[in-house]
Amino acid sequence: MFRRKANNAHQDPENDPQQQEAKINELKAAIGTLSGPSLKYCSDACFRRYLVARNWNVEKAKKMLQETLEWRSSYKPEEICWPQVAHEGETGKIYRANFRDRQGRSVLILRPGMQNTKSFENQIRHLVYLLENAVLNLPEGQEQMSFLIDFTGWSITNNVPIKTAHETASILQNHYPERLAVAFLYNPPRIFEAFWKVVKYFLDPRTFQKVKFVYPKKNKESVEVMRLHFDDQNLPADFGGQGDLQYDHAEFSKMMIQDDVKTASFWGLDAAKLNGVEYQQIVVDDGLEQVASNPTPGGSDVSDAAN
Repeated sequence: MFRRKANNAHQDPENDPQQQEAKINELKAAIGTLSGPSLKYCSDACFRRYLVARNWNVEKAKKMLQETLEWRSSYKPEEICWPQVAHEGETGKIYRANFRDRQGRSVLILRPGMQNTKSFENQIRHLVYLLENAVLNLPEGQEQMSFLIDFTGWSITNNVPIKTAHETASILQNHYPERLAVAFLYNPPRIFEAFWKVVKYFLDPRTFQKVKFVYPKKNKESVEVMRLHFDDQNLPADFGGQGDLQYDHAEFSKMMIQDDVKTASFWGLDAAKLNGVEYQQIVVDDGLEQVASNPTPGGSDVSDAAN
């Protein structure tokens, strides 16, 4: 007469480590033999992220991962180097912060009001470079990053085109699944609401839930939610914290050039010549430092910034 209620906790891979491992192994087998950068990319943590993004459905995760591997094979994000995108970063419209959130995650600061270029392709390339860099700098065991988005100076005239917003959402969701932990949109102007009504339809439900609006004057609770994720001493003053973080393009360029060599080492690339940019070593304070020279056409020579 009465049926025993199923114990969903044991049926849901989200709560069952053994089922998770089985799903990961199943996805590995479905993807098959890999080599080169694809083999390096597809760690167990990677398989897990794609499974989580597709609610542990192996077939859907397989399709998603295969599409990413095809994209990475053609776009080659691991081969993008700083001198090729440095001109996009001159105003500090996107950069990796020098602090982490409370969970130890990399933090990307985005300032859409500081847009300084018109090329959609170069803007996306710059974003991809910084996503790869944020991943590179994650501590062991951490898979995600946080976004802090500052709307100072933002207006409808320097707004990101809908096409760019759509492509940004597509790349983040489809090729960097479960990399975003949370994105805080700090004090957006009312006119942004019209733009958001369009952009939010590009986001899948999982990503949409990670977007948090912060209104320091109208909604104190939203500020407290943000501060649960960040130490107030690190949080920049632009976001209501006590941190004194000012973007210095020369210093940031120096850091990125050093990270380019770390990237090459991770992916097994030739660190002496990355994507047409030659790197040479110089001695600085009794230590070795990497300096870029002869950047590819269209890039910016930031060797002076590294000196």
